[in-house]
Amino acid sequence: MSEEYSQINHFLVNVFNEVLRTEEASLKTKEFHNLSIREMHVIEAVCEGAQTAKNTASEIASSQRITAGTLTTTINTLEKKGYVKRRQDQRDKRVVRIYPTEKGETANKVHASFHHEMVSAIMSAMDEEELAMFVKGLAAVQEFLETNKKC
Repeated sequence: MSEEYSQINHFLVNVFNEVLRTEEASLKTKEFHNLSIREMHVIEAVCEGAQTAKNTASEIASSQRITAGTLTTTINTLEKKGYVKRRQDQRDKRVVRIYPTEKGETANKVHASFHHEMVSAIMSAMDEEELAMFVKGLAAVQEFLETNKKC
């Protein structure tokens, strides 16, 4: 096993875990202390879905690669916490759409701010050529994950 292989493997595992830990810690403000990172990612999907009219339970579950049952449990919890609300579709009463509340939108903005700070810090540490290589490497990681996803 080459030194580069070991470094890349160690880096990917550690960075993935550290991003999740740091991302969750960034939410642990007084206002959002009761959110898990999984719940935050569902709120993020609800906010995105509400903007594109892809905010039914099945569309959100699919985007998060979780089961409908898991999403239902999470939405029930988030609704009780005041982050999301369900509404019947005005055109098709059989369809229920999920929307963020003001509190949910605020949590999503805090979460987006974390992502912005992280990306900005990475970009400011590299020149244009290094950024191009970094993007190329990340694209290879994404392609691998897309090719190997099980859901």
